Amino acid sequence: MPKVLIVEDDVPFGTMLKTFLAKRGYTTKVCFSGNDALQEIDNESYNLVLTDVRLPDIDGLQILKQVKLKDSATQVVVMTNYAEISMAVKAMKDGAFDYVSKPFRPESILQTIENALEQREVAKQEIPFKKQAEEKPSKSDKPNSAFIKGVSDASRKLNDYIELVAPTNMSVLITGESGTGKEHVAKSIHKQSKRKDAPFIAVDCGAIPKEIASSEFFGHIKGSFTGAINDKVGHFKAANGGTLFLDEIGNLSYELQVQLLRALQERRIKPVGSNNEIEVDIRVVTATNEDLAQAVKKGDFREDLYHRLNEFSIKVPALKDRKEDLMLFADHFLEEANVDLEKEVVGFTDPAIQAFKNYSWPGNLRELKNMVKRAVLLTQSDLIPMKVLPHEIATAEKSDDDYGLFKNKNEEKLILEALEKTGGNKSKAARILSIDRKTLYNKLKQYDIKL
Repeated sequence: MPKVLIVEDDVPFGTMLKTFLAKRGYTTKVCFSGNDALQEIDNESYNLVLTDVRLPDIDGLQILKQVKLKDSATQVVVMTNYAEISMAVKAMKDGAFDYVSKPFRPESILQTIENALEQREVAKQEIPFKKQAEEKPSKSDKPNSAFIKGVSDASRKLNDYIELVAPTNMSVLITGESGTGKEHVAKSIHKQSKRKDAPFIAVDCGAIPKEIASSEFFGHIKGSFTGAINDKVGHFKAANGGTLFLDEIGNLSYELQVQLLRALQERRIKPVGSNNEIEVDIRVVTATNEDLAQAVKKGDFREDLYHRLNEFSIKVPALKDRKEDLMLFADHFLEEANVDLEKEVVGFTDPAIQAFKNYSWPGNLRELKNMVKRAVLLTQSDLIPMKVLPHEIATAEKSDDDYGLFKNKNEEKLILEALEKTGGNKSKAARILSIDRKTLYNKLKQYDIKL
């Protein structure tokens, strides 16, 4: 029975978490201060530690350090508010398995805990070789997930939809602007599904020549056409038992749309040149940055196929609609770039961070990733300076609806505007204002703002 230590100074919340996990078979203990937790860690061994990053006496980073000193295989998950995301990123760089953003539903943390415990078993096997691996980072040391959950309202909605549909076998249509990370969403759906141990096959429909599309999807037998010198396994058979991800689905020819619809309806495929059908068991996830509903109206896309693929739809938000996640993504891409380029850039200067926040990011996450990698390559110091940023980013002007940091002369007005914008929801208002809830409560008291 896994042992979990909860470190949380919010007594009701910590007690609720303890009860919730105990009912699900975990042996749990809760400490309401950092020093109590350090003593508990010295005296007992735990499979997993769930700790707030901000405690009244010490911070969660010290808890993390002590846990890893005692047993590096023990996994740590940190809990954080938006204003403390930088601490969460630091914690993950120091060895934390993951972070969860407050407030959260207890049910949403179960998968994170299960994944952490699985990682603990892997870590226990790797400990004898760890010292050799720590000397120099390698390509395999990239951040453990290319899918960052984010803390914005738009990201929370996206993550809720992924968690809801992933365990089912429903076909999912992912929409969103170019560069928003639709393939990463598809991979996340696969990893959280019952098919996670089976193949995930990604296909760019826009990159397949029309002449060989049938062969690419369904395979062919030797001699079926000029150039078919060997049997070929198509994408459908390669994905058997798992997930087939079709990116830019709107680029399929009408003829191939007919073949795809039949394959999905019958769950059978016939390789080119073969008389025998092959049964396949796949889940189809598709993505597009086009308006497929409009394409159906124009007659460019089959309506019956559209409905077959669109059993559940997810729209991935543009980066400009999730600005609260911006620096979290930037830190992640910075870490990836350091590994790829064998550099040790620590972070970004304050002017560079402000430039990031001012820019609208029309290319979304893809643009951010490419820009950060370029900046890391050009940076000769510990922090990325303004001078290495592209001109359009360095010269971007702050938008009117960006609250930014408080100015003493108008912070009361900003608070009232944020509360009005969120309908009085203090947690959402705190995220808009880039402060934690405790700071917001103090400001409400200071200005005698009553809701």
